[in-house]
Amino acid sequence: MTSAAVRRRTPADKFEDRRRELADAALLALADLGYARTSLRTIAEHTKFSHGLLHYYFADKVELITYCVRRYKAACVKRYEGGVGEAATPDELAAACADGLAEALGEAPLMHRMWYDLRTQSLFEPAFREDVAEIDDSLQDMIWRNVSAYAGLAGAEPTCSAPEAYALFDGLFQQALLRHLAGAEDALGDLRRGVRELFPRLVG
Repeated sequence: MTSAAVRRRTPADKFEDRRRELADAALLALADLGYARTSLRTIAEHTKFSHGLLHYYFADKVELITYCVRRYKAACVKRYEGGVGEAATPDELAAACADGLAEALGEAPLMHRMWYDLRTQSLFEPAFREDVAEIDDSLQDMIWRNVSAYAGLAGAEPTCSAPEAYALFDGLFQQALLRHLAGAEDALGDLRRGVRELFPRLVG
């Protein structure tokens, strides 16, 4: 970064940079402990940052957790879609999607566990609902783009709605996550197979 670029940075930019730094440091603690067992103080104990510093940048753990999950899910969507963009046939697209989902789960299962924890908490905690709904919408849109692309490559049309497609893929992913966390060695392979087999069932 040039000195001119540094001079152009505003206090708001620097504030947001600091929030991102704190959130990235807090992610591992949140993923390990889960929602119910965390507070800003316990998160601070698992990072190099003080409780006071976390509280300065985030009003409470709700704000910090939703910020963390938003950042992580946005990164997952970007990486996942980058892996399927070059598919030239229906089978290639289905395989790329299957590999992308399995790799995302295998690389960071605790992060995905945190997402499902947050989504469940939104049933009880109104403060989470808007953020969870927005993240869910982005994931649904991601799945629907791939189902639509598969249908286009197959010369067909989707036979389901976007919410139905998302529910099916999300169900496969969550079940695989549960089995993977329980130590099932075939969980990721079954997820790959399940995703590949699901695509042709959704078009006609």
